[in-house]
Amino acid sequence: MIDQYQIRQDKRSGIVNDPNRLEDEQYLARLIGQVVTVSVKTVEIVKGLPKIE
Repeated sequence: MIDQYQIRQDKRSGIVNDPNRLEDEQYLARLIGQVVTVSVKTVEIVKGLPKIE
């Protein structure tokens, strides 16, 4: 996920993609927390599923 959040410039168009949000400095930290939460919940759900025989 962190690899996706880098400043990049499209070679053909020259458009710069800057995911940094200067107006919301905690954005990336919250996003990482949300990804971790979803991952943990997914593991809990998968563990609760019946086994396939």
